[in-house]
Amino acid sequence: RAPLSTLQTALPTSPLSLYITQKGYEKKRSKLIGAFFPQTPGKTELPSPFFFNATGNMKAFILNLILSVPGMDPPTGQERRAPVTPSSSSRYHRRRSSGSRDERYRSDVHTEAVQAALAKNKERKMAVPMPSKRRSLVVQTSMDAYTPPGTRRSDGGRGGGGGGGGGGGTCFSREGSISMERWINRAIHGTSSTTTTTSSTASSSSSSTRSGGSGAAGGRLADVLAQHNHSAPPDVTGYTNNTADGIQVERAPGAGTAAQRPTPKYGNAELMETGDGVPVSSRVSAKIQQLVNTLKRPKRPPLREFFVDDFEELLEVQQPDPNQPKAEGAQMVATRGEQLGVVTNWPPSLEAALQRWGTISPKAPCLTTMDTNSKPLYVLTYGKLWSRSVKVAFNLLHKLGTKQEPLVRPGDRVALVFPNNDPAAFMTAFYGCLLAEVVPVPIEVPLSRKDAGSQQIGFLLGSCGVTVALTSDACHKGLPKSPTGEIPQFKGWPKVLWFVTESKHLSKPPRDWFPHIKDANQDTAYIEYKTCKDGSVLGVTVMRISLLTHCQTLTQSCAYTEAETIVNVLDFKKDVGLWHAVLTTKGLKPEVICPCASSPEALTVALRRPVEEGSTPPGRGVLSMQGLSHGVIRVDSEEKLSVLTLQDVGAVMPGGTMCVVKPEGVPQLCKTDEIGELCVCTVATGTSYYGLAGMTKNTFEVFPVTNSGAPVSEFPFTRTGLLGFIGPGGLIFVAGKMDGLMVVGGRQHNADDIVATALAVEPMKFVYRGRIAVFSITVLHDERIVVVAEQRPDSTEEDSFQWMSRVLQAIDGIHQVGVYCLALVPSNTLPKTPLGGIHLSETKQLFLEGALHPCNVLMCPHTCVTNLPKPRQKQPEIGPASVMVGNLVSGKRIAQASGRDLGQIEDNDQARKFLFLSEVLQWRAQTTPDHVLYTLLNSRGTIASSLTCVQLHKRAEKIAGMLAERGHLQDGDHVALVYPPGIDLIVAFYGCLYAGCVPITVRPPHPQNIATTLPTVKMIVEVSRSVCVMTTQLIFKLLKSKEASAAVDVRTWPPVLDTDDLPKKKPPLLYKPSNPDTLAYLDFSVSTTGMLAGVKMSHTATSAFCRSIKLQCELYPSREVAICLDPYCGLGFVLWCLCSVYSGHQSILIPPSELEVNPSLWLSAVSQYKVRDTFCSYSVMELCTKGLGLQTDSLKARGLDLSRVRTCVVVAEERPRTALTQSFSKLFKDLGLHPRAVSTSFGCRVNLAICLQGTSGPDPTTVYVDMRALRHDRVRLVERGSPHSLPLMESGKILPGVRIIIANPETKGPMGESHLGEVWVHSGHNASGYFTVYGDEALQSDHFNSRLSFGDTQTVWARTGYLGFLRRTELTDASGERHDALYVVGALEEAMELRGMRYHPIDIETSVIRTHKSITECAVFTWTNLLVVVVELDGSEHEALDLVPLVTNVVLEEHYLIVGVVVVVDIGVIPINSRGEKQRMHLRDGFLADQLDPIYVAYNM
Repeated sequence: RAPLSTLQTALPTSPLSLYITQKGYEKKRSKLIGAFFPQTPGKTELPSPFFFNATGNMKAFILNLILSVPGMDPPTGQERRAPVTPSSSSRYHRRRSSGSRDERYRSDVHTEAVQAALAKNKERKMAVPMPSKRRSLVVQTSMDAYTPPGTRRSDGGRGGGGGGGGGGGTCFSREGSISMERWINRAIHGTSSTTTTTSSTASSSSSSTRSGGSGAAGGRLADVLAQHNHSAPPDVTGYTNNTADGIQVERAPGAGTAAQRPTPKYGNAELMETGDGVPVSSRVSAKIQQLVNTLKRPKRPPLREFFVDDFEELLEVQQPDPNQPKAEGAQMVATRGEQLGVVTNWPPSLEAALQRWGTISPKAPCLTTMDTNSKPLYVLTYGKLWSRSVKVAFNLLHKLGTKQEPLVRPGDRVALVFPNNDPAAFMTAFYGCLLAEVVPVPIEVPLSRKDAGSQQIGFLLGSCGVTVALTSDACHKGLPKSPTGEIPQFKGWPKVLWFVTESKHLSKPPRDWFPHIKDANQDTAYIEYKTCKDGSVLGVTVMRISLLTHCQTLTQSCAYTEAETIVNVLDFKKDVGLWHAVLTTKGLKPEVICPCASSPEALTVALRRPVEEGSTPPGRGVLSMQGLSHGVIRVDSEEKLSVLTLQDVGAVMPGGTMCVVKPEGVPQLCKTDEIGELCVCTVATGTSYYGLAGMTKNTFEVFPVTNSGAPVSEFPFTRTGLLGFIGPGGLIFVAGKMDGLMVVGGRQHNADDIVATALAVEPMKFVYRGRIAVFSITVLHDERIVVVAEQRPDSTEEDSFQWMSRVLQAIDGIHQVGVYCLALVPSNTLPKTPLGGIHLSETKQLFLEGALHPCNVLMCPHTCVTNLPKPRQKQPEIGPASVMVGNLVSGKRIAQASGRDLGQIEDNDQARKFLFLSEVLQWRAQTTPDHVLYTLLNSRGTIASSLTCVQLHKRAEKIAGMLAERGHLQDGDHVALVYPPGIDLIVAFYGCLYAGCVPITVRPPHPQNIATTLPTVKMIVEVSRSVCVMTTQLIFKLLKSKEASAAVDVRTWPPVLDTDDLPKKKPPLLYKPSNPDTLAYLDFSVSTTGMLAGVKMSHTATSAFCRSIKLQCELYPSREVAICLDPYCGLGFVLWCLCSVYSGHQSILIPPSELEVNPSLWLSAVSQYKVRDTFCSYSVMELCTKGLGLQTDSLKARGLDLSRVRTCVVVAEERPRTALTQSFSKLFKDLGLHPRAVSTSFGCRVNLAICLQGTSGPDPTTVYVDMRALRHDRVRLVERGSPHSLPLMESGKILPGVRIIIANPETKGPMGESHLGEVWVHSGHNASGYFTVYGDEALQSDHFNSRLSFGDTQTVWARTGYLGFLRRTELTDASGERHDALYVVGALEEAMELRGMRYHPIDIETSVIRTHKSITECAVFTWTNLLVVVVELDGSEHEALDLVPLVTNVVLEEHYLIVGVVVVVDIGVIPINSRGEKQRMHLRDGFLADQLDPIYVAYNM
């Protein structure tokens, strides 16, 4: 191998990591370079520079290119190169195999510093729970040594370090009063470990003492949890400014545990138990407890000042630390380079130079290409270069297109596409273009695999108007081809003609044709591409005069003469490689390494001149990182950990002027001790970004100004994109690139520095050197650092997690900045640049899109995010009277509304004269016996069964007889009806009424899921005190089956009657209740928080309810209504069983379960029966939207027509799901569905239907409210589409006979209009109370018999438990009054109180579902003040870890909350009830009991 290759691998090229110290540098230099250049004593040679470029342009492959000027004979070149000895060659092999590709980040000093920062930490285990990963996922990522999450190791505090960010940003200057040892302790230990107290006054000898091991701590926590005495963990979501060094978790005293438990507020049993009352003590809870412990101490001191984020949500703004270093130097003065010497015989242009050497010394070698074994492959002489370039020029101008319409004219742009192993062909083509006066655009060879950035290159070619691409024969053959042999158009590329430049393919120019050689002028010579931070590609244009001047400055700086050799190991197509190898010459000598700094815009910015014998050694600065992060230069001592050692890159180029300006804003000169962007003023720079006038002005036409605003020069300067300063003696120091700069919390950090620190943490075992990317993403108004590395396939899960935690500590210790996210991806998966490096912007893009597929992720939002809004302080409540007076004074109405008054409605309602539904049915059976009341459809859409008035009456009589005969039931006994949705249920219900019994409808157990569904059935039967169960024969067998006995005790069932074969005889006489206020039926339902609540419905309320719905929906015997609902509780039951009997209309019954077989069943029935009114649930609507989304055309072809639908009402007990109803309306608009037909209803436990959009009345309205105001319990209306806006749809029109008021849930005072409060309702069909076994009277009286504390204190209201607001709209209702709309926001018991604000889970869930296409469903809940987000993944398990950062980002950005735990599960894990509502508390119990079988659980640190 070429010895130079070894040299290349050992030389840093990052602008920042010239970390080699003098000692290390001497050692390395003698070791690496000395061997290859035997010194012959007495022989003095001119020292010649070896170049490496300070902008990271060392390329992966090694290319030796020798360009010699006539007058030197090749053998001397060979003598200079020492023969490669076997030992040196094998050593090279060994070094390469150890992965030294990117030695540029290597530095002994820096590694020592990082190891010192971590040394104190050897014994200490990580206090953050390791993420749990599903086994299959682990196997796929070849992690063999996986530790199951249940083992002791992962329970009791394990892993390497407390996750970044210690020392509170301790000032790191010499004056720092904290001793080094103590600082390290603060940086490493002070990151709040488990329940240990760290000694904060550690002297240099003592290592910090600890009380109790972390394993014990975990065990003790489990004990505390098992004891169920929660000394509540701290609210990590608030500011707990604990000054104590550690927080001991004390066991609460055994007595009085019940007393310590807060009484459940408003029906929400907030006990930490699983569903069956077992205390939580599982590995999940232990992990969360561990997590809580790591977050106990606030990471950084809370800041006092805030800026307003266009609302009273105050985001903290990072206040400058008064002790931070500030620039104190004088204003800098622009530095001039030496005069550019004029040599009389210098050629007037590069083409003229080529012509001169090509004709004077055609045999002199111009360029020699080496293979990997240092054997010369090919020699190009000046004569060949000249003749071939002329040939290329002639063919370009005259052989493409026609004579009248040539394809290429002078001034046109052409692409140069050459592989890196063929510099000779590239050189020929480049000079051919110069001679033809066309503009070459050198680019990388596009590959068939998805080449990162190739599309952007194509965009550049398109904007440059490139139509021809020059390439070599071999490259042309290697390009991907279509079956017809044509080269396909690459993604994003314009259509190009491929032109091969080999001589054999070209015509010879006629003898009289010569290229037109002019003096160098202002025309564009070539365009070099530059990739920006965001991945976009710009073309930097370089004029011919700049090209020539640049070559002259390089020749003068490097003291090039005509008999020298240059060795080039850089990419010859751009940057330093192009300028030195293709455009000038140079030589090599072991005396010194000459770094240079360059950028695409400013070409060579500075270059260290070859050192003469005995002259001073190069400049070197040891700078404080703390100072650099504030943009200030502070010299430090090398003993400090966080220092950066920089070497100069030489002086300003000849004929140039350089200054340093502030990177942001006006280009003002920096002070002498301030870091800024280097700007140069010289002819030898680029002149513009091709086709981008605005960006060109900001970069190439900069006029730096002094403090007084006076311009430094009348000539424009060019921004170099390099950060640095001008040191003593006019030496230029480069500290980094503008592109690599990340400003976090007001401090600057350089990506390359962070890479160097990460790599210094014993990386070889776990990650690949040089395969590490650092970038920042903006989350919540600040940049957050993300580190992505490629993991070695043989490293275990545990090892990687250890390494990640150590990296976090190291970066925190050295740079005092927290890492937001650290991700490890499988080896070889990061997007590559064409030359093998990591394509940063593409990596960032993949990260933000959730397409990076990491195999390990560690998020640390708690340590980094320090600008969250202040937790809301609850103000003392203003009394209800004051609120009312305040509303009156400000002219606001009290928020109250009502439906039509039942007393004033004149209608010929025959059923009104009956007090009881049983009487209505008997009357209908006599007057209209054959009128069909019910039609049940099966999954094929055909009629399964139907009932006329008389059939229903007769079958009900038989049931009543059976109850009396077999059941021996008394009046008022409770009977559980366990039937599938259908006719039998209705018959059994009226049979109970005829027998004087109280029916309770119960959903039957699911045959495939008995274990979870049967206990609920049993519970309802027991809680409702049913003395008998009526059911079908099939379910009767199921209840007594072997499977059932495994789930419940089947011996304790009350008598079970099967009603399939009814007795022939009817009862002697039907029961007639004496008092309409007695109980008609019980309505049992499980709320979303997992509470089972049964409410009592009296006969009066039932009749009033039916009448109210009849009036609202205008139901008459001639009507047909389609119902696709579950008939077990709430409005669904009333519509299914009661309304038809009361109003006489025909109900077409469609069991929702049948839609799983045939999704179009419901809509087909609506179309077929020409139904005007239909009712469904959200789950039905969702099933239709998902199942029929792609079938609307075929449905239309089958004649499905929804144009007759007048009302399609979604029956719900929640905030309307606007997005779902809108997408349903849009989807079926083509089938004739009118958008205004779709609306929602609203009911709750205390009143089963408060609102219902009827036939008449204004369309439902939608308003947009500010989500942030809502958290503070305020309503602020905003425009659609404004940030943080939340659409709220009106919940339907208030039913006749219903009055609503909005009251403050705490003070019970009335609220003003458009204020958020609890919805209270007064109506004839309110339920009369909870039916509970324990008869919790206090709870009941509060919910059903509340009175306002001020104003109208006489009316008795029922509290719905839902927050909402009323708003008077501009619309008028049927009575001519202005319409009052009710907007429901959410249930009080579901709402989560975090950071003093009220969050509704649905809002966070909506944000999360939007973040990634694979998230199908989401549910959130809190545990010990940690927010837990559970997402269902519809995709491969590899995508699971992509979701963790996305979920964390969106919740921070939109809700100002830090997610504590992200759980990724399979589809269908989040439990949903029959109404389509998420059962979040069941989910929480399942999570804590570890029953979810998650794909991945991430604990955000």
